[in-house]
Amino acid sequence: MANHTQLLTKAQQICEQRGVRLTPQRLKVLELIIEHHSSISAYELLDLLRESEPQAKPPTVYRALDFLLAQGFVHKVESTNSYIACCVLGHADHCSQLLICDECGTVEECHDDELAKLLRQKAEKHGFQISNHVVESHGICQQCQSSKQ
Repeated sequence: MANHTQLLTKAQQICEQRGVRLTPQRLKVLELIIEHHSSISAYELLDLLRESEPQAKPPTVYRALDFLLAQGFVHKVESTNSYIACCVLGHADHCSQLLICDECGTVEECHDDELAKLLRQKAEKHGFQISNHVVESHGICQQCQSSKQ
C-alpha cells in the first residue's frame, strides 16, 4: 500500500480531475481512516475528529463518509458497520475483497481484476449493471492463527 501522504495526494489529484471538492474536513476524515490501519466506525472517527475539531457532530462525519464512499476512497465494511481506506485510489473497476478477522477485527483489502470481470459478466447475463463490488470474507488472519499454535 502506498504511504499516507501519497494516498492523500492522490485523493486530492483525483478530486481536482473530477471537479469535486475535497474539503479540509473530508481530507481529515480520510487521513484518520488511513492512519487507523484497520476498520473504524463512524463514532470512533467522530471521537478522533473532535480532537482537532471539538464542535464536530455525527452528520459531519457521515457527510464526509458519503463523499469518500462516492469517490471510491473508502469502503464500508457492511458486516461490522465500519470503514477502511481503499488501497487502490482511482482504480474505477476493481473488486475489493475484504478479509475480516473474527478474532482481532483487522480488515485487509485485496483486489483482483479477474474476479471483478467475472462478477460483472455474471451480472450482465442477468441484465444487471454493477456499480461497485465489495466481497466480505470472514475468518482468522495469519497472525491470529500463528498465535494459537
